[in-house]
Amino acid sequence: MRAEITPPKKLEGAVLPPPDKSISHRAAILNTFASGQATVTNFSPGADCASTVRCLRALGVTIELDAKAPGTMVVNGLGPHGLHEPTRVLDAGNSGTTMRLLTGLLASQPFLSILTGDRSLRSRPMGRIVKPLTLMGAEILGRQGNTMAPLAIKGNSLRGIDYSLPVSSAQLKSALILAGLSAQGDTRLHQPAASRDHTERMIRAMGADLKEDGLFLTIRPSALRAVDVYVPGDISAAAFWLVAACCHPKARVRIEGIGINPYRTGILDALLSMGAKVAFSDRRDEGGEPVADLTVESSGLKATEICGEMIPRIIDEIPVLAVAACFAQGTTVIRDAQELRVKESDRIKTTLQELSKMGAKIEELPDGMIIQGTGFLKGASCRSHGDHRMAMTLGIAGLLAQGETTVEGAEATSVSYPSFWQDLENLCQR
Repeated sequence: MRAEITPPKKLEGAVLPPPDKSISHRAAILNTFASGQATVTNFSPGADCASTVRCLRALGVTIELDAKAPGTMVVNGLGPHGLHEPTRVLDAGNSGTTMRLLTGLLASQPFLSILTGDRSLRSRPMGRIVKPLTLMGAEILGRQGNTMAPLAIKGNSLRGIDYSLPVSSAQLKSALILAGLSAQGDTRLHQPAASRDHTERMIRAMGADLKEDGLFLTIRPSALRAVDVYVPGDISAAAFWLVAACCHPKARVRIEGIGINPYRTGILDALLSMGAKVAFSDRRDEGGEPVADLTVESSGLKATEICGEMIPRIIDEIPVLAVAACFAQGTTVIRDAQELRVKESDRIKTTLQELSKMGAKIEELPDGMIIQGTGFLKGASCRSHGDHRMAMTLGIAGLLAQGETTVEGAEATSVSYPSFWQDLENLCQR
């Protein structure tokens, strides 16, 4: 699919971004591992979360969709010992969260499972979860010395370990938490930096024995009880409208029902530090997660530096932040973001490649990029590289560029934001 974008005279209106993908994955997986029945409301409609549901059903889980209330489903938990050996290979599609969290879940199950994914997912690093799960007693085989999918998982009785995570990754942390819930003894994890804590919040609500001491986590064997979950809007999706409204000369956009978990608000903190005009209203709590409505207006942005402990809180939003940096006064520097190279695409390289076509002044670093703010982009013919966040980033760049921009592979947005192109058009006042 090719999307064609021209800059509007004004960006105005309200948008309701899709439900949070990270929380949706966890609501389905953790309630599967719990005992009882749970209703999940506002579940993400994206392809990634659909992959999780398909895999769970293949493991014997009954998940019922409410035809009268789209986004509502009932998960019938099987408890820690109720999953069934799948009769076919489990396909995680493009979803790294599905692959990594299910590997942690299946590590303790007394049967064989095989997890695979699409070409992009099969090229992403899995050694970081295989190594600690193997130390806990699981048997896991994969390509490239057990570092890439497909992964064959022979679950065993697990034992708790003390482990220092090599990277700050919520997916890795969550996989080990899932394994630790069924392990004998304590599992102690040391994080190099804080990462999103949706798993910790949810399992506490389910009755897990989890202790936190700074960057240290201790998980003890626990039986979970199912809990109902309302999934707030995804701030990673909202990021695109935040940047669009900040950078467009005539814009006022209201973004409704967004999760503002402090471990996910790096994009907000970065834009506010750059001078973005963002107002918060109707702050509330939804199922243990803080939520608010955001109103963002045209803003005069200044350059910033993003590095260190900020990176895990903004990692998915860096490509679209690079667009904002093109319209900021001064030079923006992004470092310590080497994790971008092992996403759905090498997002450092693809961001530089595609925005450079549009006249951006970007220098590639091994772990980031340097962007000179020129206040100008020009329309160009661009490619998504099969990466949903790159497709949306280029869509936002097209709203701000002079002339027409085309994005080949625009259908990639369906992975996380199926209505992105329609929402974009709805905000455009021609």
